[in-house]
Amino acid sequence: METPGSQSSLHRANLERVVRAVRLAGSLTQAEIARTTGLSAATVSNIVRELKEGGTVEVTPTSAGGRRARSVSLSGDAGIVIGVDFGHTHLRVAVGNLAHQVLAEESEPLDVDASSTQGFDRAEQLVNRLIEATGVDRSKVAGVGLGVPGPIDVESGTLGSTAILPGWGGTRPAEELRERLGVPVHVDNDANLGALGELVWGSGRGVRDLAYIKVASGVGAGLVINGKIYRGPGGTAGEIGHITLDEAGPVCRCGNRGCLETFAAARYVLPLLQPSHGTDLTMEGVVRLARDGDPGCRRVVADVGRHVGSGVANLCNLLNPSRVVLGGDLAEAGELVLGPIRESVGRYAIPSAARQLSVLPGALGGRAEVLGALALALSEMGDSTLLDGSAPGTLPAATPAFT
Repeated sequence: METPGSQSSLHRANLERVVRAVRLAGSLTQAEIARTTGLSAATVSNIVRELKEGGTVEVTPTSAGGRRARSVSLSGDAGIVIGVDFGHTHLRVAVGNLAHQVLAEESEPLDVDASSTQGFDRAEQLVNRLIEATGVDRSKVAGVGLGVPGPIDVESGTLGSTAILPGWGGTRPAEELRERLGVPVHVDNDANLGALGELVWGSGRGVRDLAYIKVASGVGAGLVINGKIYRGPGGTAGEIGHITLDEAGPVCRCGNRGCLETFAAARYVLPLLQPSHGTDLTMEGVVRLARDGDPGCRRVVADVGRHVGSGVANLCNLLNPSRVVLGGDLAEAGELVLGPIRESVGRYAIPSAARQLSVLPGALGGRAEVLGALALALSEMGDSTLLDGSAPGTLPAATPAFT
């Protein structure tokens, strides 16, 4: 029996530290593992050799700084995680292995606002279909990350706002999907998962403090403070869409007037262009026309950018992030929207905070949230199963990596 402070318990703890570091990063050189864990190079070398012999990790030659190195990643057959992203108009599911490779991914249209039961039914069907397509044994599923377009109460796991998803009032999304799939499910809102996805694989790499702003059917922010998602005690941190810009402005779905969302979200912006562009216009179409030079669409995109910039300036004054990453369809407008955001930040933020801030488009596009869901599942799973030698399955050759 291991006792605290014994050599065996210390060795076990070091094994878990190395496995966790590799699991969260996807792959690391042995030097990077030593820096991440604080272990000596000799200790890391011995542990990696032991894990490789046990089939837990794979080691491949690489280079770092022009010098030969060895890249360590978890074995491709160590297990799989699943990401499920409910958008307002779509459902996206991805299956990835613990080596941070996507094995299968699919998206389909879905009116998430209508019915939670319909949404969960579709998610269950799509997850099962993708698992079957990969040929992976279901026993290898280590966990599921689930994203929903609304705030989640941290303590109860209940979706916190029926005004945002009227058909989902009182539901516990993680519990519902857990009962259907029979595996651990971890839930968060879509903006937080977008932030996590960009932090791990996208435009947020290398920074410790950032805000991911998603402008779509609503407006939300995922906040990263000191390298971790900040949710707040009730899970509602980051609701930037409900910052008040005009107390006499339009009534927002939250019940207040003049929220940022009423000046930036698609449901409020698209009607401005309907008299000249018709009723079938989407935000994606607005961005495409703006990039092609349409003056009306360019004006709307710039106005949205200035309004979003006002909200970002508030974040700068409160949290002083080093980077803001813009997601959603609006990010595809590039400098047409990023320029006005920076202009508002420069006007309304404290000068020292504005100087330190970079504003970038998301690198992952519409995949940010589902990849963030995979990252959530990876971060929440324990390492004991990997170290205790669960029976390996046989995975097909990996297809595109997360990046």
